[in-house]
Amino acid sequence: MGEEVPVIRTSDLLSSSAMDAESVPDHLVVMVHGILGSSGDWEYAANEFVKQLPDKVFVHCSERNMYRLSLHGVDVMGERLAEEVLEVIGERPEIRKISFIAHSIGGLVARYAIARLYRPHMGNICGLEPINFIAVATPHLGSRGNKQVPLLLGFVRMEYFASRVIHWLFGRAGRHLFLTDSEDGKPPLLLRMITDSGNLPFISALRAFKHRVAYANADCDQVVGWRTSSIRRKDELPKIDKCINEKYPHVVHEEYVEANEGGTYEDLTSDDDFETMEEKMVNGLSRVSWEKVDVSFHNSLQWLFSHSIIQVKFSFMYEGADVIQHMIDHFRT
Repeated sequence: MGEEVPVIRTSDLLSSSAMDAESVPDHLVVMVHGILGSSGDWEYAANEFVKQLPDKVFVHCSERNMYRLSLHGVDVMGERLAEEVLEVIGERPEIRKISFIAHSIGGLVARYAIARLYRPHMGNICGLEPINFIAVATPHLGSRGNKQVPLLLGFVRMEYFASRVIHWLFGRAGRHLFLTDSEDGKPPLLLRMITDSGNLPFISALRAFKHRVAYANADCDQVVGWRTSSIRRKDELPKIDKCINEKYPHVVHEEYVEANEGGTYEDLTSDDDFETMEEKMVNGLSRVSWEKVDVSFHNSLQWLFSHSIIQVKFSFMYEGADVIQHMIDHFRT
């Protein structure tokens, strides 16, 4: 039999200069799409990363949870993503580092996957050095609290109704997002994901990354609210005026928040009200440091689609290109 020819899938991107070089990139960047999404959602960002960081990164856009498969739940999708990452690593023995960039619910899926891939005795992710964990418009605190889904306009009755019927539209993923998935007396999954729960060390895996970033839409995002995507309480939301750097006109606030190492892990129960659960999630996720980057497309003609513009999901949403540039400029290789 002849020698097997390696195949580069459409979801895998490597710069042409790197392919021709004697040394190939050793840093795997895994990009994860959101609900009902596909590997193509990150096409613009993936191409920019390999173009601007030649010889440094190899990008894989996840394709294991596309379209309706993204309704199967954060845990099921996280397991699939973990298996996919292991397969990619198995095909590329030169890889030494790993980073994740995930949009919307994909950020939760990535958090689940890294817990599955974490090696506690070595402090790494499946034998690789964890570098960047970047979540983009991710509902870290779920979608159940007041104004966490801006489309519902903050009407309590509408928010309550949505929490009762969301599974009809988005399956188990909807239950996870609205924290209505208590099973066998266990707390909702997102609440369990603020601890090292059983054999899944969620926080230890997140802490292993050198750089954690939460990009959040400060306004206009109709799907994911500002509090949940920026991991803040209402009184912690900063005042937004205008852009802070001409190079990134839609970035309106940046701050680095040190890890809050004090206190003990929250006592998790299955009968908390959602305000209490939200507070526990903020506390739990604050035990690791975060760089928080707030974005606004308030002046965009396409502001209604901010949830997609922030990742340049489609070619006509190019206004979010400066956010992708910000990611690349601050990406640790």
